[in-house]
Amino acid sequence: MLCGLLAAPVAAAAIPAQALDGQRADVAGFIGEMANRHGFDAAVLGTLFTQVEARPAIIEAMSRPAEKTMPWHEYRARFITDRRVARGRDVAREQSAALAAAAQASGVPCSVLLAITGVETFYGEITGKHRVIDALATLAFDYPARSRYFRGELEQFLLMTRDESLDPLAPLGSYAGAMGIPQFMPTSFRSYAVDGGGDGHRDLWSDWNDVFASVGNYLKLHGWRPGEPVMVAADVSAAKLDGVEVSKLDLSESVGSLRERGVRFDTSLPGEARAVLIELTGAAGPEYRVGFANFHAITRYNRSALYASAVNDLAEELHAAPVAAPEVEPEATPGAVPVTPAEPAAPETVPVTASPVMPPAPAEPPATDEPAP
Repeated sequence: MLCGLLAAPVAAAAIPAQALDGQRADVAGFIGEMANRHGFDAAVLGTLFTQVEARPAIIEAMSRPAEKTMPWHEYRARFITDRRVARGRDVAREQSAALAAAAQASGVPCSVLLAITGVETFYGEITGKHRVIDALATLAFDYPARSRYFRGELEQFLLMTRDESLDPLAPLGSYAGAMGIPQFMPTSFRSYAVDGGGDGHRDLWSDWNDVFASVGNYLKLHGWRPGEPVMVAADVSAAKLDGVEVSKLDLSESVGSLRERGVRFDTSLPGEARAVLIELTGAAGPEYRVGFANFHAITRYNRSALYASAVNDLAEELHAAPVAAPEVEPEATPGAVPVTPAEPAAPETVPVTASPVMPPAPAEPPATDEPAP
């Protein structure tokens, strides 16, 4: 549905935006396809695209070489902070009814629903300030490496705005087009977003009923199993790990097969339950965990073991003893909510965050930078 798509700043001032040339063959062809395939008025779309801006800075950001891989102990330290836990507890109190309803409908615990939004956008404080149509059009027409993918997302975005009666120029998101508090891409929005509030609209920017219901629905439809753990710590000191993939996300082992290899871990799941052994880079050396079906479900949101582990750990902290909240509330990102009421995901790099629900395209990773107090 992830991960994630925000934190790295785009140097928009360095490369000015330019009006998209609607006479270009590829743009005109896209408009014609939307008219023929989906019944859009070609003239109305043509007028709309005269207001769309191509943003070279987005291409520069998407093309920027990946920086060094962030080890787990650094990644965890960015997401599991007192401030992030305290803010999550505030949101839990403020949105208790929305959380409870989403948890009951999906079977996903409140702590996990909260943790997804906490990792993605600091509970909606950092949702992106780029017009989604500008970001998607720029990447669809000026980024050949991923043009097919983003052209599809632009198509789904226009369908989404028609479905939801939105002004296509209004929604804001990340520089890769991920939207709202849970950072859904348009395809995921149309497939998995839910009208949790029952008002006839799916608003992932400001309606927590819809946000939590949509995150829960995404995880449920990607294999979440109510009442089961996400992952547990493992001891491999006496294990025989020849042939065991510790960098893959697929559930290629079982509880029984890992125990037969000498991997020690605590779980009440049966021996046939699918599992995967994960190696994380700790400050003092490798750390090992065993992930289960719910770990796999979270990696469908953002295909990263680091991301899923951070969500798990933040959820555990949110479920644990309260952390004192700061005296000053974080300042919301200006313009984060639109005027009118989304295969390998984000690279695990410094200093960015992760994107949920973003299939084979490069993604901006989750909100590692906390809003200024």
